[in-house]
Amino acid sequence: MLIGLVLLVFILVATVVYWLIPYSPLKAKFNRDMKTCIQRSSQAKGILTDRDVQVLPAPVQHYLKTCGYMGRSKSSYMRIDFEKANFKLSLEKPMIHIGYSQMNFVQKPDRAAFIAANMHGIPFQGYDSFRDGKGSMKGVLAKAIPLFNERGADMDRACLVTFLSESLLIPDAAIQSYITWEEVDHTHAKATIAYCGVRAHGIFTFSEDGELCSFTTDNRTYTSMNGTRQQVRWSALFSDYQTRNGMKQPSRLQAIWHVPEGDILYFDSSNFHIRRF
Repeated sequence: MLIGLVLLVFILVATVVYWLIPYSPLKAKFNRDMKTCIQRSSQAKGILTDRDVQVLPAPVQHYLKTCGYMGRSKSSYMRIDFEKANFKLSLEKPMIHIGYSQMNFVQKPDRAAFIAANMHGIPFQGYDSFRDGKGSMKGVLAKAIPLFNERGADMDRACLVTFLSESLLIPDAAIQSYITWEEVDHTHAKATIAYCGVRAHGIFTFSEDGELCSFTTDNRTYTSMNGTRQQVRWSALFSDYQTRNGMKQPSRLQAIWHVPEGDILYFDSSNFHIRRF
């Protein structure tokens, strides 16, 4: 009896210690993968010029000029770190706080994001990625217990269109050959991204002043908590612009699922830092 009790206490203590130590196999993989992407990404050279953007629709050019991107050094990749972003798993679930770090690359539309949160006191971590035409979304509980590992054609397209939605935050991506543009009117532009046989598209909306307001697409699949999958509209919102280092940038980013039961604002952050390299 005593031996069993001691063993149980040891297991509990070991579990708590494992939760508390900073090392995480999933985060270590994220860091390794990002190091590989950086190493294989060629260093961008030169500045963004009028000649670079002359083929873009008028509202996109207006945005780039209004927000101060023109004449600046080109970038090879971007990192965004969010602190205590609000995140919701489903319509019925309350918001929780998460830490969220992502990296987007230019030469290839590679993207990866790492999520860290606590669910009822237990660490939850997630890793979303799109590399070489393949998308995936993995989640683990207590750093080791697999919760899901989504792959397949729907995930490939969802991850690629997410990259597209963020392409104007690192405009060098917007002028790459894997994205084609079509002007809709003076405040809307359609963009199509195609890479490694995967294709997706969406509509960017701009204000009269040239600020990027939103991106909307029908190319993502929503999975409910009971496992039901349905194709619904998805939007990314950009707002509360502030001037930083001579550039106007959104200080609030949100993501919405437009499901039949009602809109789900499932990501909302006003506390993040964008760095371009």
